[in-house]
Amino acid sequence: MNEDIMTADEIRQKFLQFFKDRGHAVIPSASLIPENDPTTLFTASGMQPMLPYLLGQEHPAGTRVADSQKSFRTVDINEVGDNRHTTFFEMLGNWSLGDYFKKEQIEWMFQFLTDEIKIDPNRLYVTVFTGDKKNNIPKDTEAAGIWKELFAKKGINAKEIEIGGEENGYKVGMQGGRIFYYDVKKNWWSRAGTPDNMPAGEPGGSDSEMFYEFTDIEHDKKFGELCHPNCDCGRFLEIGNNVFMQYKKNSDGTFSMLPKHNVDFGGGLERMIMAVQNCHDIFEVNHKSILSHIEKVSGKKYGQNCDDLKAFRIIADHMKASVFLIADGVIPGNTDRGYFVRRLIRRSVRYADLLGIKVNTLAYVVEPITNMYKDCYPEVHNQLERIIDIVIKEEMAFRKTLMNGLKEFEKVIKKGNFGSGSGEYVSSDAVFNLVTTYGFPVELVQEISEEKGLSIDLETFQMKMDLHKARSRSGSEQKFKGGLGGTGEMETKYHTATHLLRQALEDVLGEKIVQKGSNINAERLRFDFGFDRKMTDDEKRKVEKIVNEKILAGFPVQRVVMKKEEAEKTGAVHAFGDKYADEVSVYFVGDSLETAYSKEFCGGPHVENTNLLGRFKITKEEAVSAGVRRIKAVLES
Repeated sequence: MNEDIMTADEIRQKFLQFFKDRGHAVIPSASLIPENDPTTLFTASGMQPMLPYLLGQEHPAGTRVADSQKSFRTVDINEVGDNRHTTFFEMLGNWSLGDYFKKEQIEWMFQFLTDEIKIDPNRLYVTVFTGDKKNNIPKDTEAAGIWKELFAKKGINAKEIEIGGEENGYKVGMQGGRIFYYDVKKNWWSRAGTPDNMPAGEPGGSDSEMFYEFTDIEHDKKFGELCHPNCDCGRFLEIGNNVFMQYKKNSDGTFSMLPKHNVDFGGGLERMIMAVQNCHDIFEVNHKSILSHIEKVSGKKYGQNCDDLKAFRIIADHMKASVFLIADGVIPGNTDRGYFVRRLIRRSVRYADLLGIKVNTLAYVVEPITNMYKDCYPEVHNQLERIIDIVIKEEMAFRKTLMNGLKEFEKVIKKGNFGSGSGEYVSSDAVFNLVTTYGFPVELVQEISEEKGLSIDLETFQMKMDLHKARSRSGSEQKFKGGLGGTGEMETKYHTATHLLRQALEDVLGEKIVQKGSNINAERLRFDFGFDRKMTDDEKRKVEKIVNEKILAGFPVQRVVMKKEEAEKTGAVHAFGDKYADEVSVYFVGDSLETAYSKEFCGGPHVENTNLLGRFKITKEEAVSAGVRRIKAVLES
């Protein structure tokens, strides 16, 4: 690869300037957390934030807009490790909102690719829509004709080839073609998919995709007999897609023209770099500084050992995605968005171990990442210390879980704790125990099992988890003990804070804290405990500090139902003298029951994560009676 060829910053800037020169307003990237869109967790494409304007709402910047949009796709997490899949990427985009249409868009894109960033036109191939006879939507010969003329100006005879369905591409192959017609599954866009699936009133239209050919890659027949632009063998790389939104579905099922035609272009920045540099490794071209850091801390070279490639790539991609997600406000946790950040960091830790990287070194890959983007995304670089702190805490918490879980996993393997049948499956009971007691992510159990030539019985495991969750919900619906005045949001928060307070008191005072009573309402918590003297101001400050540290750490709050004897062995606190059933509910604050900061026999309810609590403040500490003290505290937003 030639180091002097254009970088990501240069290509991004050229793209935005190119369209600015053509009357487009350049707008900043939207957050990775979608605004006013409860249907999805993350911004996964450049089109997503623009959808209201494509559907008719007026954009404040006008009818011509361009940007580079941060994007994160959860569906690609398990695919990362090859040479082209990433979870985080940037999407270069330009839009015409009822302004220009096919001719201008195609001509500009061809000009940008071949003249501005100097991609060899002989390496470019395009696809267009073959039409939909059933719905009376014509073949897009207009787009094909524009492409044909542009290629001709470069001295290229652009032969047109009819493909139809993708599967037919493996039968007919390239045939010396340059422009390829595909059906509705490949070259039609609407939110609902194909024309048949679109509801009345839904807009849609044909699209035209652009592909770059790596001439040094030979077609692999395991993907199909013959190669074609949409083949997955790696020879062709899609670098952009022009969507021409011009149709609307009518109530009678027919299609008519929209009064205003829109253009939506989306092109992967990282993929364009691959084409510009003629390099089919996305990590080599756009993760180089991250890979260099991993080389430094691991003592290994990227690309030198095939067995290490996957680990290098997973760490580079997952840490980059984590940095951007944390910068946009997503904290590692056990639910929703936080779950994905936690999963990314934990997979990175796992693969860092496989590379022999020392503890805590992983967090400092953050700085090379923020340095890469300090000019275009300064808000990420400005949060460097905060992001490093969050990554270190998550790594350390997971390492405890990982160490204990791996020990237990080895016991499972040594015991031959497999399900019935061929002996190739880890039993669902063993998996359930690893997940619920040791906090081991089921994806990691599956990954390690596969490395050892084993599988896990996911179906039976899931049935056990569903039953476990149902029992947990059932328990939460019962009456709550311990002075809880209600089950509203604030009462629930104060209840969780009381658990943290009890353990913090034990940490500071150095004695086993026996609860003597509590009273919780929506305004404050009150906690009585056995202690024979007044707490000093320094002790109260230390307790406050510990509780607030645990809140900021973003620990998950989890519940397990287990045999009373087993629960006592874990060290879970309970009220001595109280009678308990054979099975008890234990709430714990932390990644696993074994390593939890706080664990108590309790019926609930609790928040899902400590970071939901707010700032903890002790308002009063006083005597209740001889040998009993009382603390009153509040949570501030």
